[in-house]
Amino acid sequence: MSEANGTALDFDRVGMTYPDGTESLHVISFGLDTGEFVTVVGPSGCGKSTLLRLASGLLKETAGAVRVDRDRLGYVFQDATLLPWRTVQKNVELLAELHGQDRDARRRTAEEAIELVGLTGFERHHPKRLSGGMRMRVSLARSLTLDPSVFLFDEPFGALDEITRNRLNDEVLSLFATRGFAGLFITHNIFEAIYMSTRVLVMSARPGRIIADFDIPFGYPRADDLRFQPEFAQIGARVSEALRQAYE
Repeated sequence: MSEANGTALDFDRVGMTYPDGTESLHVISFGLDTGEFVTVVGPSGCGKSTLLRLASGLLKETAGAVRVDRDRLGYVFQDATLLPWRTVQKNVELLAELHGQDRDARRRTAEEAIELVGLTGFERHHPKRLSGGMRMRVSLARSLTLDPSVFLFDEPFGALDEITRNRLNDEVLSLFATRGFAGLFITHNIFEAIYMSTRVLVMSARPGRIIADFDIPFGYPRADDLRFQPEFAQIGARVSEALRQAYE
């Protein structure tokens, strides 16, 4: 399966066992189509973040295969992982610089990405002068410079307050709508998962398996009051029950 036929990321019977014998993932199979946003929830330690590391090439699966174009891959970590001695502009330029873009091209690309995430005017600021939400916006902008066809999000907003978190959820969905990437998002927050996604996958306790797959029926853009609608709550209850069973 490949992006040419619509599939941007494919996990085909993937397993991951570490050298000490710990089995993290067991026979994981699912795919992400271009323009699909999939969120994974599950117990702590079930291998959610391992999925992203395998997709990115930071780890190599021990069974099955992961298929993705890693030349057009964005990755936003739990921490913004910014270089404190670099300005916003220079942090956003970093990946393009590592990919060999010339100075003028990466400056223009970074400026466009900074504007997309709403940080125009902060280009010369250093990370210590930014709020947590602003630092995550810089991290988003840095990945946007590669024009990713697949975007990986490893619980990026878990440490933020609820208002900032909800605002960044909307900003990511705005980028999703305009850029059309495939998104794979990790969170512990069921309501964030439903609000963001076209599908929500639930994983079992380690070794992680996919035990439930929920299609989310709401279109984009998502209404501001969606989280308070009865249908949203009903889906939340179903996902919560599947997650409860994951601990059994």
